[in-house]
Amino acid sequence: QVQLVESGGGLVQTGGSLRLSCAASGRSISSVVMAWFRQAPGKEREFVATISWRADSTNYADSVKGRFTISKDNAKNTVYLQMSNLKPDDTGDYYCAARESYFQRTAPGAYSYWGQGTQVTVSS
Repeated sequence: QVQLVESGGGLVQTGGSLRLSCAASGRSISSVVMAWFRQAPGKEREFVATISWRADSTNYADSVKGRFTISKDNAKNTVYLQMSNLKPDDTGDYYCAARESYFQRTAPGAYSYWGQGTQVTVSS
């Protein structure tokens, strides 16, 4: 079992930055794939980024490439999502997820553990 708690969301203007954190407990994240997803009002949950268990590989949605960076600190058992040059389309609830596998996936159904989400609002 992995428990995940996100933090760091808030209201920011277009072009601003935020860093989301996801604190894990119950199991070390050093041997699982971690990911961030987001869900805008009235839309389906969508993939944002993943990071491999070794942290030597990352994968991003095209819409966030070059603006978002996923990273993790195994010692703190925490995953981060640094978001820069934010746009109104980035608004939504952001969820951290964990997958007990060595393989990264972009489908929400591939992840067994989820946090409660943190809200990000980007004003124009």
